[in-house]
Amino acid sequence: MKHLIIGNGPAGVIAAETIRKHAPADDIILLGDEPEPSYSRMAIPYLLIGNIDEQGTYLRKEKDHFTTMRIEQRTGRARSIDTTARRVTLDDGGTIDFDKLLIASGSIPVRPPIPGMDGPLVHSCWTMEDARRIMALAKPGARVIQMGAGFIGCIIMEALAERGVDLSVIEMGNRMVPRMMGEGAGSMIKQWCERKGVKVHTSARVDAIEAGAGPDAPLQVRLSTGETLPADLVISATGVKPNIGFLAGSGILCEQGVLVDATMQTNVPGVYAAGDCAEAFDRASGKSMVSAVQPNAADQAYCAAMNMAGRSVRKDDVTMINVLDTLGLISTSFGRWEGVPGGERVELADFVNFKYLRLEFDGDVLVGSNSVGHTEHVGVLRGLIQQRVRLGEWKEKLKADPTRVMEAYVACSQKQHRWQVAA
Repeated sequence: MKHLIIGNGPAGVIAAETIRKHAPADDIILLGDEPEPSYSRMAIPYLLIGNIDEQGTYLRKEKDHFTTMRIEQRTGRARSIDTTARRVTLDDGGTIDFDKLLIASGSIPVRPPIPGMDGPLVHSCWTMEDARRIMALAKPGARVIQMGAGFIGCIIMEALAERGVDLSVIEMGNRMVPRMMGEGAGSMIKQWCERKGVKVHTSARVDAIEAGAGPDAPLQVRLSTGETLPADLVISATGVKPNIGFLAGSGILCEQGVLVDATMQTNVPGVYAAGDCAEAFDRASGKSMVSAVQPNAADQAYCAAMNMAGRSVRKDDVTMINVLDTLGLISTSFGRWEGVPGGERVELADFVNFKYLRLEFDGDVLVGSNSVGHTEHVGVLRGLIQQRVRLGEWKEKLKADPTRVMEAYVACSQKQHRWQVAA
């Protein structure tokens, strides 16, 4: 059996290693589209800060790791897939045949259609080569404009701030991390960043990036608010989307991402998808979704690999977990943090001490949460939401005091466990 994995990031690596463990005689090819060893994009900010070197971003540190496991590594970019011939064609014209295929191609940065985006001083922060270019330009005191204050944007922002640059962040939403946080939590994070010296412009967009008016400003960035900011470097962190363009004409069904069932198999037998490019059905929310977080990628990769190796494994939910460290302020977002139709919520905000907690209920089940500064509640919030624990009388107690989530978890999860055992 010949397994081909498109994508050598965390999902691809976990899948390759899992297949090897459970199908020791099979052939495995791990295809990456960068001339780098398998590495974690989430480690790039630590590289920018200087906490690690490039080797520190590598997913496996031993040089002969994949050779020892008999996992063949190749470099190339998939251009198209012929699911009938079971063949992938690469950009350079080469082909790779397969018996089973895993699409773990991840995400690609969204590049907004802004005049000046293709200039030499404008970069995404997504690849290792991007990181090298940014480190060469983001010197202490450099004027850096960052477009986007989402989850990835906030991680990049922290790395830039640590480098001692003069940083301005431009966010189209009315708050920071608008796809992860409600208005209360997002506004609190903005206030925290401004206290730390970062200039944050919300409800604003970049209209154009132009040559500077004088020798001291290589660039000037025009905003929708009418302001013009000088810049030495512009970072685009305006979000990502599933990397699925090469699947056009393949017959593999895609919507926002590659549609998969609970085994991570697509509509084409023997073809699977996992990670940021996969769109899976989430039983808890009743809809399919893409969750571009590493815990979800790892879970899906394991599930797909086990099924590719002939085992029977299902994953009936989509892991929706975000934990963010923004200049030392920890925030979390779990589940359906935006709430559900007809649901109820409770909100507790302390802007002086940067403490925020919001709980979302569907009946007597906690379905989502936002928190800022409440690190002691992270585990129990995740547990209550993922396990869909019925709160009973504890719902009203949490509405009166949402900080009692630990007590609610202990009381209700044990009760639910006893009921399940008895059933």
